[in-house]
Amino acid sequence: METIRTFFRDYVAWLSMPSINVIDIIEIIIIAFAVYHIVIWIKDTRAWVLMKGIIVLFLVWVIAMILGMNVLLWIFQNAMVIGITAIVIIFQPEFRNALEQLGRKSFSSISPFEDSKNKTERYSDRSIQGIVKAVYEMAKVKTGALIVVEREIQCREFERTGIPIDAEISSQLLINIFEHNTPLHDGAVILRDNRVVSATCYLPLSDNLELSKDLGTRHRASIGVSEVSDSLTIVVSEETGVVSVAAEGKLTRHVDAEAMTELLRRVSRKSSDSSRRRWWRGAKKHEK
Repeated sequence: METIRTFFRDYVAWLSMPSINVIDIIEIIIIAFAVYHIVIWIKDTRAWVLMKGIIVLFLVWVIAMILGMNVLLWIFQNAMVIGITAIVIIFQPEFRNALEQLGRKSFSSISPFEDSKNKTERYSDRSIQGIVKAVYEMAKVKTGALIVVEREIQCREFERTGIPIDAEISSQLLINIFEHNTPLHDGAVILRDNRVVSATCYLPLSDNLELSKDLGTRHRASIGVSEVSDSLTIVVSEETGVVSVAAEGKLTRHVDAEAMTELLRRVSRKSSDSSRRRWWRGAKKHEK
C-alpha cells in the first residue's frame, strides 16, 4: 500500500487541476489567439519553408543533447544569436506586412471563425475558364504575358511592387492588362482566390546556371518566383506564342489548354494533395 501511495504522490499528484481565476482564462485566450494568427501568418508566407528547416535543426539539437555531441552543441550555442538576427533581416518585409495587416483589420476580420467561411477551392470553374481563355487568346496573337497563380504561400512581397487591382478574374480583364501599349502590360499579374490582386509586379529572376541561355526575362522570372513560393506561373512568349508553366523551380513548355485546365484545377484544391504528381514529366524543359 505504501508503494502505491508513493507512486501517486511522485507521479500522479502533479496532474491535479490547478486553481484558475478569470484573469488566467483571459490570458489563455489572448495567448491562444496570438499563437493561432502567428501560425496562420507563417503558413501563408515563405516563413513556412523556414519553419521546416528550424524543425530539422531542432531535431538535430535534441539528438546532439541526448548523445552528448559537444561540438555540435557548441556550434548551435554560438550560431543562435547570429541566426535570429539573420531571420529578422531576411523576413523583414513579411514582418512589416503582418503588422500592417493587423493594423488594418477590424475585430470581426481577425476572428478565428473567419476562416470557416472559406470555400474548399481557391479558384472557381469560372475563374479557371477565364484564365485558360485569356492565355490562349493571347498566345494566338503572340501577346507576352506573365501570370502568377498563388497557392498556399502568398506573394505579398512581390504584390507590393505592382499596382493594386482587386478585381474578379475574367478573360477580358487579363487580355486588356497585357495588351500592348497599355500602362499595365509590363510585369506580372498576381492571382489570389478568384481575384486579380495586382499588376505590373516585379518578380525575382532565377539564378539557376543550368537554364538555357535562350530563355528571356519572363521565363526566368517565372522560374524565380516558383523557387521562392509554391505558386504556379503561366508564361506566354511574345516571340513564339508558346505557353509555358513554371512550378517548383522547373519550366514546362508547350502546355495545351486541356493540360492547363487540369493544372489549375489541382491548384484550386485547398486540401493538400499528398501524391503531388509531377505533371512536367516527359515535357521539354528549359526550351525556347
